[in-house]
Amino acid sequence: MTEEAAFSIPTIRLSDNAITHDAFVQQMRAACLETGFFYVTNHGVEPIIDNLFEQSKLLFDLPLSEKKALMDPVLSRGYTCMREETLDPANQSIGDSKEGFYIAVNDISVDDDARYSPVKLAGPNQWPSSQTTPSMKDPEHFKKITQDFMNAALIVARKLIRLIAESLGLEATHFDKAFVEPLASLRLLHYDATQSDIDSGVFGCGAHSDYGMLTLLLTDENDGLQIHYKNAWIDVPPKADAFVVNLGDMLERWTNQKYKSTVHRVVNKTGRERYSIPFFVEPAFDTVVECLENCCDSTNPPKYPPTTSGE
Repeated sequence: MTEEAAFSIPTIRLSDNAITHDAFVQQMRAACLETGFFYVTNHGVEPIIDNLFEQSKLLFDLPLSEKKALMDPVLSRGYTCMREETLDPANQSIGDSKEGFYIAVNDISVDDDARYSPVKLAGPNQWPSSQTTPSMKDPEHFKKITQDFMNAALIVARKLIRLIAESLGLEATHFDKAFVEPLASLRLLHYDATQSDIDSGVFGCGAHSDYGMLTLLLTDENDGLQIHYKNAWIDVPPKADAFVVNLGDMLERWTNQKYKSTVHRVVNKTGRERYSIPFFVEPAFDTVVECLENCCDSTNPPKYPPTTSGE
């Protein structure tokens, strides 16, 4: 499949006094209907971004033994090894050429918090410390920067979700209750210098769609991200200080496929290392996800049965 060079991803400037709120809503609707992918700028998180990438690099520069000390397969938090994931096994000959580190918003103690529940993915993060990662100079600073970022990014996500609600003809607050205590998580990613070979099934990250409500992604200056759009793979160029936002499977279910969860992948064309940071935002575990009333009728019945965010 070839790329369409003339195509460009839309941009939504969250703080733009030159346009009305209704114009913001229409921009959101157009982006959701057309691609399910868009840039968000002027979001207010810019001052944290450089520090976050710096902390990500410091983490991945640690010895492998120290990174492995931060693994938690029960809650899928902490460190995941290079090539551990294979997101598109039908088309991949080896695992994704990336390593990762998951940090959840709901950092819940095992010992003294009644909300602790591995079944509901509620538990403690795997934070670097002087015991687990003695090579890291200031693990507490790592924790502060990542927590500050998640708090700020969650504010942006909630603003976008309200715009999405309005773009669907709903009250802005329609989804608010589902995102009071969301299943939200930050993932630091480091791609090694392996050059992708599509014909041989070697990818930075295999083709997939995200399963939550929406994802806010930061990327460094290196190309790699592509979306599948109109039967072609389209590059999504890096844009400094911008979030690349994409819709997830849960929103596609809620909207009866009116808003699509777009398939995407990472292809390393340059042979350079690459860092990216997605922030995944999903509804609270017990949230019922079923077709919105204004997204179905007798001629367009619900395409999915009701489910829950946790399921």
